[in-house]
Amino acid sequence: MTQVAITTAGYLHGELPAAHISLDLRRHFRDPHINPALRYLTGRDQEVYDTVLSTPGIDALIDATVAQVEAYLAGPSAEGRPVEVVVACAGGRHRAAVVGAELDRRLRARGVEVELVHRDLDKDVVAR
Repeated sequence: MTQVAITTAGYLHGELPAAHISLDLRRHFRDPHINPALRYLTGRDQEVYDTVLSTPGIDALIDATVAQVEAYLAGPSAEGRPVEVVVACAGGRHRAAVVGAELDRRLRARGVEVELVHRDLDKDVVAR
């Protein structure tokens, strides 16, 4: 049974789904999109993954989100319904994808059953 459902997305691709926990990475964390060498890569590419994870504050945010998820899972009404997490940035290809994947990895390492959906990862780069 899925305990946590993580959706990564981009605000530029439409409305985000409702969630227990929503992370908006647009204003506080640098965007790999501004680097032409990374623009057409995605969070599946190691260079993007490393760039996002080396951003000051990202590791602490991921740790705090894992703690939030665990708090929701410990709640008395949690049984039978997944905790929904939305991680979003501008386009959904870089920051959101990496943070979502890293949340997935860390939660699974703690024995949590996770479903991860990258809603916008494979969509075209948005011209900005």
